Amino acid sequence: MSSAWFLKSLIGTLLLPPANGLLLLGLAALFHRRRGAFVVALLGGSLLLAQSLPPVAGWLMRSLEQQAGPVLTEVHGAQAIVVLGSGLNLAAPEYGGDTVTERSLIRARYGAVVARRFALPVLVSGGQPRNASRSEAAVIGDLLEGEFKVPVRWRESASLDTADNAAMSAAILHRQGIRRIVLVTQAFHMPRARRLFEAAGFEVVPAPTDLASANDQPRSLLYWLPQASALQDSYYALHEWLGLLWLDLQKLARAAA
Repeated sequence: MSSAWFLKSLIGTLLLPPANGLLLLGLAALFHRRRGAFVVALLGGSLLLAQSLPPVAGWLMRSLEQQAGPVLTEVHGAQAIVVLGSGLNLAAPEYGGDTVTERSLIRARYGAVVARRFALPVLVSGGQPRNASRSEAAVIGDLLEGEFKVPVRWRESASLDTADNAAMSAAILHRQGIRRIVLVTQAFHMPRARRLFEAAGFEVVPAPTDLASANDQPRSLLYWLPQASALQDSYYALHEWLGLLWLDLQKLARAAA
């Protein structure tokens, strides 16, 4: 793990919930005798509250999912399917080792559906998390083949993030003459993933899954109260918006150079 990657992860963590609100509260406590400490504390508490509310989290998710593209119905000449990993549960005793997270399972399952429907070869992309015994690509690839009975032709197992997913998948697939792909990931992740894969030289047919905004149900009183699941959704959505902002800043820096 490089120091640059660690620094990027640390900064991202501090800017995302719950650390962003807790950081403001901590600063207010540290400088409680200073003028404005109460305002900083109020901002920190309000930020944590807002990010924990389902209406706020839902709005953040919808703002990304609206950019993800429609549900896949045609592959428009795509030559391969790329399924992106999203973490592992390490040393799960009931599985006898590392297994997929819920996010990785969601992507793998839909990748299997797409592969069966359109009979395209599959690439799984995902490196080896710290302290893991295997890469995401290896674990998800075995899941696809062993449980979903979908063959995996390529396993890209060195990437650390979505930018790596794109660059390292391109290194494998471009050698095979493959430029047009079906990209499988969760809808909230699709806008950033698509931009990175297009920047790596692919034509992308998006295949978003787990469209939370499509599952709206009648709202009860609980919908308006803080919930841990809403805080998690806010985390994922804001992570993606920060990533998109970073891509825009990089683009501006290249244009100014």
